[in-house]
Amino acid sequence: MTIRAVVGRGWGQGSQHSQSIQAWLAHVPGLKVVMPATPYDVKGLLMAAIADPNPVICIEHRKLYEEAGEVPEEPYQIPLGKGIVRREGTDVTLVAFSYMGVEAERAVSILEKAGISVDLIDPRSVKPLDAQLILSSVRKTGRLVVADTGWAFCGMSAEVAALAAEQEFDSLKAPIRRVALPDIPTPTSHVLEAVFYPGQKQIVEAVCAVMGVDPALEGVSLPLREPDSKKTFVGPF
Repeated sequence: MTIRAVVGRGWGQGSQHSQSIQAWLAHVPGLKVVMPATPYDVKGLLMAAIADPNPVICIEHRKLYEEAGEVPEEPYQIPLGKGIVRREGTDVTLVAFSYMGVEAERAVSILEKAGISVDLIDPRSVKPLDAQLILSSVRKTGRLVVADTGWAFCGMSAEVAALAAEQEFDSLKAPIRRVALPDIPTPTSHVLEAVFYPGQKQIVEAVCAVMGVDPALEGVSLPLREPDSKKTFVGPF
């Protein structure tokens, strides 16, 4: 059985509709959970999920429906539990789930101008999680920032942080930082969403923090928060 589910921001409709339930579902033994971040990955992960003998939940973030990309017409599969390195770097490991990968790409472009090299990892799968890909990157960089679309408390950012702390503690040069939702219910309205949801600005600040640098002194240009555009929602349903 494969289930597609839509989560996340974009409507300004509050906690009834703007959910982030990946950690809930990943907590259940036997379930597999994937979170594609690109059009290419949506098709590949969905086809792999359908072919998998286990129940798989495919979680698609609403904001990603605004993204475009190349998708082959022929069938293909992306193995469940295999992440991908989106950008190669040496200073900081940045693990970004789902839509936070889009924000992370923007943040990395800003950080590169300041001379900070980021190893950007998209896990693709929440469960199974590509632990070895993450750990090998942490061994290389010695620093870790995790960006998740869900809440920090008991979320996927906590799981990745625990993984690194348990298995690569001696490699860490700085405390792990997490970029995730604040521990409050999801607000209603586009204006409140702009304050509630973290993005590239918070990622840049977190990376600078683990690097021990002041963004202002290093010439890092922090982006401003902007309210979500009030587009008509177009989704698969």
